Amino acid sequence: MTLEEPNRNSEEEIFIFPASSAQQRLWFLDQLVPDASLYNVPTVIRLTGVLNLAALEQSFEAIVSRHEALRTTFETVEGQPIQIIAPKLEVSLPVVNLQQLPALTRDAEAQLLIREEIQRPFNLSKGPLLRLMLLRLDEAEHILLVNLHHIVFDEWSSGVLIGEFGTFYAAFTQNQPVSLPELPIQYADFAHWQQEWLQGEVLELQLNYWRQQLRHVPTLDLLNDRPRPPAQSYRGAVQLLELPQSLLSGVEELSQQAGASLFMTLLAAFQALLYRYTGQTDIAVGSPIANRNRSELEGLIGFFVNSLVLRTDLSGNPTFQ
Repeated sequence: MTLEEPNRNSEEEIFIFPASSAQQRLWFLDQLVPDASLYNVPTVIRLTGVLNLAALEQSFEAIVSRHEALRTTFETVEGQPIQIIAPKLEVSLPVVNLQQLPALTRDAEAQLLIREEIQRPFNLSKGPLLRLMLLRLDEAEHILLVNLHHIVFDEWSSGVLIGEFGTFYAAFTQNQPVSLPELPIQYADFAHWQQEWLQGEVLELQLNYWRQQLRHVPTLDLLNDRPRPPAQSYRGAVQLLELPQSLLSGVEELSQQAGASLFMTLLAAFQALLYRYTGQTDIAVGSPIANRNRSELEGLIGFFVNSLVLRTDLSGNPTFQ
């Protein structure tokens, strides 16, 4: 089956499409933990220089008009989520003026307001699933917060959004035409294709494969520095690790010798480390993937990312390579 765009007969109609498999996952989690902000995806952009507010608003109106995913909400029909795509969406851009505060406290106040906005939940049925906020620190410095729900957005989409914002903003500030190629399809077209394809024998083959791959996955017996809480708190953290350039060059050279990507080599190192700590030879690691395996999907804003279980057998004391 080829990816192609179903007919849309009117620009004024509300269109209804099935939710993609990825969207079904997040819809289920939203039902399981309602009124949560776990899957808010914020993008914070610091803007330096004289800001053209009208061009900024026009830019996001153009992006929302271009990408149906940003005009999408969700309803439930017979227990299953469906996408409701509005023909238009008015973009609201509230401006918070922090210029009256002492210069030394503006950034701290901005960070507080950003945290509060990020933690404000979205309503998947009412929308909109895109919220903007502009913080004015002074006449030549602003912070733009773009907050979206993960069900219509992912990390790859951030690059698409920032790139298109730059193109639209430059064109609108100079009163020039916008030169962006027309999108070949929309996210809902992908969802429609996916649900048509993932039926019958294809679905059964996929399910059987993963049932076999994930059969008897062991729990990682990793010693913790504190007891695991009885209820999940969602208070996670991110640990950044910067590798020295000399080490990175060595890892890249090793990857080339082994015919492996840098990701594969670093994953193997991480699994070897887990084996060293636990002594377990069956190691499973979860990793997100972009899941955009067709050129038509590369320029779309939407939720494509998938999580894969990467399971490795370290029995028999294999060499690292």
